[in-house]
This record gives sequence, C-alpha cells and structure tokens, in this order.
Amino acid sequence: MIYLTQGILSFIAATAFGVVFNAPKKLLFYCGIVGMTGWLVYMSVNQLNQDQVSASFAGAFTVAFVAHLMAKKFKMPMIIFSVAGIIPLVPGGTAYNAMRSVVEKNYALALEHASVALLISGSIAMGLVFAETITQLWLKVIVRLKTKP
Repeated sequence: MIYLTQGILSFIAATAFGVVFNAPKKLLFYCGIVGMTGWLVYMSVNQLNQDQVSASFAGAFTVAFVAHLMAKKFKMPMIIFSVAGIIPLVPGGTAYNAMRSVVEKNYALALEHASVALLISGSIAMGLVFAETITQLWLKVIVRLKTKP
C-alpha cells in the first residue's frame, strides 16, 4: 500500500514540475511516469540496504534511463523527461534541515545534514551521467551491429 501511495504522489510531483518547466501537455503523463519509476526504484533500494546515497544513485540512474527511452519514443529532448522526473529525488528536506541547523547555531548537526545532502546530490549526478554513458554506448553497439553484415 505504501508503494502505491508513494508512486501516486511522486507521479503527481513529477507531473507538476513538468507543468512548471513548460513541458508539452501531451508529454506530462510520461514525465510523471519517469518520476514515479525513479522514486519507486529509490524506495526499493533504500528499503533493501537503508542507504540513501546508493538508493539515490539507483533512482537517478533509472530516471535517466527511462527518460532516454521516452525521448527516443517521442523524438523529443531527453531533458524534458529527466528534469521533471528527478525532482522527487532531490534532497530538499535534508538541505533545509542543514540550513535550519545553521540558523539555530547547531553547527555539528548542520555539517552532518549538509554532508548527507551533498552525497545524495553527487550520487544523483553520477546516476544521471552513468545512465547517459551506458545508453550511448549501448546505442553505438546496436548501430554497429546493424551496419555490419
């Protein structure tokens, strides 16, 4: 039940950010699918190993991979899907807690929250880059196999 609820909420969040970023109306549903897929992978990996950093990497990797597939299907830029889809994974709450701790002059806690937010942000970036690289290599191999007899 928790996966259904989280999936629906992440779908709504990704779709809403697709509206904010002026994604074409006909693609808003697919932006939501990309965001929901990434969030469900994040939840599954986080539940398995209780590590937000690796879960964020897996979620971002999934978002970029699914966004790439959607971009190929609809012949649109990949960024339309990946930007809206990555929003549910962004560690905004952790960054907020870090800034709140700075304001409250609890610097040790602020440093802890900031380092977690930084690690999650880095893992999201690495997930996006790895998925893009692997997808490009995969496409080159497919093209090469199709051209060679």
